[in-house]
Amino acid sequence: MMNLFVMLGQIGATEILLIVIALVLLFGGKKIPELMKGLGQGMHEFKKASKGDSDKPEENTKEEKK
Repeated sequence: MMNLFVMLGQIGATEILLIVIALVLLFGGKKIPELMKGLGQGMHEFKKASKGDSDKPEENTKEEKK
């Protein structure tokens, strides 16, 4: 198991290039920007949730409208 962590620390330019080529072959050039956008939005939501930032003012206004 420790060997896996050691190997992950040694990823170089060649390995990154191979991963990018594999992604292009699997998903196609048009689909990758959509995947990255979704990944970015997911990371944004995760960071927002981990900080404890919630839309409490919006929730209060929604409850008042009802």
